Amino acid sequence: MEKELIKLQHLSKSFDGELILDDLELTIHENEFVTLLGPSGCGKTTTLRLIGGFETPDSGRIIFDGADITDLPPNERRLNTVFQKYALFGHMSIAENIAFGLKISKKSKAYIQDKIKYALKLVNLDGFEGRSVDSLSGGQQQRIAIAIARAIVNEPKVLLLDEPLGALDLKLRQDMQYELIRLKNELGITFVYVTHDQEEALTMSDTIVVMNQGYIQQIGTPEDIYNEPVNAFVADFIGESNIIDGIMIRDKLVRVLDTELECVDTGFGSCRPVDVVIRPEDLIITDPSDGFFKGQITSVIFKGVHYEIEVLASGYEWLIHTTEYHEPGKEVGLRVIPFNIQIMNKPESSDEKVVDKDA
Repeated sequence: MEKELIKLQHLSKSFDGELILDDLELTIHENEFVTLLGPSGCGKTTTLRLIGGFETPDSGRIIFDGADITDLPPNERRLNTVFQKYALFGHMSIAENIAFGLKISKKSKAYIQDKIKYALKLVNLDGFEGRSVDSLSGGQQQRIAIAIARAIVNEPKVLLLDEPLGALDLKLRQDMQYELIRLKNELGITFVYVTHDQEEALTMSDTIVVMNQGYIQQIGTPEDIYNEPVNAFVADFIGESNIIDGIMIRDKLVRVLDTELECVDTGFGSCRPVDVVIRPEDLIITDPSDGFFKGQITSVIFKGVHYEIEVLASGYEWLIHTTEYHEPGKEVGLRVIPFNIQIMNKPESSDEKVVDKDA
């Protein structure tokens, strides 16, 4: 693990009396791609703006590379931000846009020219120096590239990105995701990225921080977040899930919809209400005589790489992803192996804090 670069310590922030962040703690390591993920209003952009110095916390400290930067203005922090609106200067050439910060820092003309060429080459816009922003044929994608070039030309230790790909269509968005991963690896700097797009977070991140209602719900690798969500909110937000009320009878045995299922989870006690999570791709459609649950297919939709099938069984509308076609109206059974049944404690409230802050 790389060294700790940013530590957010007990950060709280309110706007107009509404609490946005509540005692938030987070550690970000050097050369890590960290994504802050969550629904609108969860506090992810506020967290990014606090790191960048565009907001000041009501309480708590921000430690950067061992120094307290809580009260430093943005221009004195060794980081740069790419916002959702790129704020490029239409009356300036691309080179002038990129050099803007360097000129303020009074760098030499030769130094600035070298940095412009280097930055444009990194973002695949080599030779675009003299063109105006408004003349770009590549539209929004090239505007993003210029904004990123302007940010990295100052050699920040951290690049903060606030939903920069939100205006792109799906194909361009996917292309830019891979470009950002490449840039991060080539530059060797830390990326802190804000998005509400789950697939984007899973694709790009070393570490995902799932947030909701001002709290961190879970921190982990994309694999951990998807395969081992800590609560029903994370399971439902990261991909689609079947989330059913259950009773933990004892270790490794849970009752779901009046059916006892073997699982692998322990430590939940006996006769305890729990949330049972089963991913759509983990459900197996069988002959009715072989299923734990028996029901009827109510919907079949082709999604390109799989069929999305709904089955009404035991009074619950199950969602299944499978590569095999099944006829609507067909009577079927459903099975799941014990390893793919995830058991979770029911939260005491909708904003329950469930994260290990040393994670």
